[in-house]
Amino acid sequence: MNFLSQALIYLAAAVVCVPIAKRLGMGSVLGYLFAGILIGPFVLGFIGKEGQDIMHFAEFGVVMMLFLIGLELEPAHFWRLRKSILGMGTMQVGVTSVILFIILILSGFSWQAALAVSLAVSMSSTAIALQTIKEKGLSQTVSGQASFSVLLFQDIAVIPILAILPLLAVQGATISESGHNTFIDQFPGWLQTLSLFLAVGIIYAAGRFLIVPLLRLIAKTQLRELFTASSLFLVVSIAMLMQLVGLSPALGAFLAGVVLANSEYRHELESDLQPFKGLLLGLFFIGVGASINFELIGNKPLLITGLVVLVMFVKAAVLFISGRFFKLTNDQNLLYTFALSQVGEFAFVLFSFTNQLQIINQEWMNILMAVTAITMTITPLLLLLNEKVIDPRFGVKEIPDQREADKIDERNTVIIAGFGHFGSTIGRFLRANGVEATILDNDSDRVDLLRKMGFKVYYGDATRLDLLKSAGADDAKILIAAIDSPDTNMELVTTVKKHFPDLKLMVRAKSRMDAYDLIEMGLTDIYRESLHTSIKMAVDVLVKLGHRSYTATRQGQKFLQYDEEALVKMAELRHDMKQYILKARENFQLQEELLSQDLKQDLSENDHAWDSEEIREALK
Repeated sequence: MNFLSQALIYLAAAVVCVPIAKRLGMGSVLGYLFAGILIGPFVLGFIGKEGQDIMHFAEFGVVMMLFLIGLELEPAHFWRLRKSILGMGTMQVGVTSVILFIILILSGFSWQAALAVSLAVSMSSTAIALQTIKEKGLSQTVSGQASFSVLLFQDIAVIPILAILPLLAVQGATISESGHNTFIDQFPGWLQTLSLFLAVGIIYAAGRFLIVPLLRLIAKTQLRELFTASSLFLVVSIAMLMQLVGLSPALGAFLAGVVLANSEYRHELESDLQPFKGLLLGLFFIGVGASINFELIGNKPLLITGLVVLVMFVKAAVLFISGRFFKLTNDQNLLYTFALSQVGEFAFVLFSFTNQLQIINQEWMNILMAVTAITMTITPLLLLLNEKVIDPRFGVKEIPDQREADKIDERNTVIIAGFGHFGSTIGRFLRANGVEATILDNDSDRVDLLRKMGFKVYYGDATRLDLLKSAGADDAKILIAAIDSPDTNMELVTTVKKHFPDLKLMVRAKSRMDAYDLIEMGLTDIYRESLHTSIKMAVDVLVKLGHRSYTATRQGQKFLQYDEEALVKMAELRHDMKQYILKARENFQLQEELLSQDLKQDLSENDHAWDSEEIREALK
């Protein structure tokens, strides 16, 4: 089968399986994995051994992902995460490796093989975990940051692990015929180890003193395609250098990305490589699915199933305990545990290298690679199970009980529920104009921080009737519902409307759909998040393009007026998507026509706003 035929099969499988997986809420990673299984040699058989060529090619997706992660990791960000990186990372890798090492020794493995396998299995999949976390919008959550920290530690830990493996090689071992010889293979173990650290030093020096000046010269040509070619050349050359010395290409790319994180070409590199990374990473996941050896699983089902359960149970237990040790809440800890409980893509490299050094034989390498691929496939399913079943029932039940609500000793005409970025802006503006407000927030860390900044904030769940009474809701005039979670905000609105009908509600809506829900509840004072900011930006664009400031501002206010009027009408059609879309198109066209007519009106005779011609002349 030629290359074009293989490429067509891979792309067709992705086009069919990934949208279905996304539609079912499973995420793209699981879609790619299922696509690989479907077209693999043990199901439809569209690809066989020749699929290994695509797999090696697709591994550059992981290389590019690690390079881009390195680019995003500025030293300041790394320093902020140092405790979780060193603490959680060391605990996860160290404890997992020790437990598995003991189990393997008791099972009859040599201590060299037990150590090599346990270190490899302790690695988790950066590709699957980060891609899934990003898709679900969890990158900035506590669990997302914890997962990133541990994965980063694992990526760095691969360097010493690869350096240790040659020292574990049996006496007189040589690279097997199935392996890839490198020029350092003839050296003794200690010299191979030294060469690995030397390669890391070369990458650092090249990044600081060679790559940036080279990119600067290329940028002067102002040829975008040449800069893209240079970006690809940079990643491929680093990967090749790492392979020559027996180091992981992905690790080398990650280190290069960290070195270039503060360079002026960081964003250009990101934008050039992002499309290649997405495509190749998808091919990598398909390759993983296709590589699952169902024939081997059929021959040794109990052994492989037992190993999968053992590995994932040990890793999950260590992850959950470490999460509790570092005070992750149950919902965040479960997400963190499920996200990292698989064996990662670096294990493929480590098992292959271990086999080449004759630390483990070919049969065990095949078994361990099958276990790795299966655990990677199971992880998205576990995350889906957690999202749909476990988290809604058990995830957040203990959070409100972590701290007693504060006693409120003041009464004001305004109550603000939720004092994040949205609520704090309102609070600061009111205070600057002499209006005091009673502030409630259910994030204990934020409450402590705001108190240090000089705000009088009370900790407590604003949806609780007793807390609202304590805050003076019976006598207050206005309650501002500014809680981050739309569901919690809706619960607060329901409570207030039921028990405090005379209290005026002004509510934050995170989206247009949230606004429709609030309209259906009979609310009129709804404030859509970022709406005014986006209009303000559009007004500034008009001004920079030569429009008068007053005219542009007036157009912005008109647009806001028309959009608010349309919002109420559209709320009636939101459940009939076909009619909703037709009406939306009519409204958009009508708004544009009205704004165009407003702009064409000759208002010069009575338009004496702040930047009118009369005012300008008077100021001369």
